[in-house]
Amino acid sequence: MPTKPEDRIDAHRILTVGEVAKRAGVAVSTLHFYESRGLIRSMRSAGNQRRFPAAVLRRIAIIKVAQRAGIPLEDIGAALAPFPPDAKLSAAEWQDMSSRWRAMLEARIIRLTRLRDELDGCIGCGCLSLADCPLRNPGDALGREGAGPRLLERP
Repeated sequence: MPTKPEDRIDAHRILTVGEVAKRAGVAVSTLHFYESRGLIRSMRSAGNQRRFPAAVLRRIAIIKVAQRAGIPLEDIGAALAPFPPDAKLSAAEWQDMSSRWRAMLEARIIRLTRLRDELDGCIGCGCLSLADCPLRNPGDALGREGAGPRLLERP
């Protein structure tokens, strides 16, 4: 629980871009970037300066956590889209949002674990055995699907 008054989030309080950057622990340019991607929204003062509702701090915290988990900004934006940009998300809303990412993260963990385990058979840039190489692509089956790296899934 916050102990200092300045640590409390007042959903009706309006903050400058500098205040948001300092409290969220991000650069002002990061706020501009998030805003350009539609992840957060500001208002303009009479002097045309950006102003943010204090609730944006929780939204930025969610964005940062999701980015650290490797979730693409497009997916973060899609998850945040149903919620008003100036609303303070509840713990239940965060739980609902994060549960949607769980399956994607679990699949990524499985792929990375398999890749890590398959690397044990490689020496530098070459494999001990071409037959066991996880990157082997007999008949270039994946090449017919277009450009880009892929791992041939084994049955």
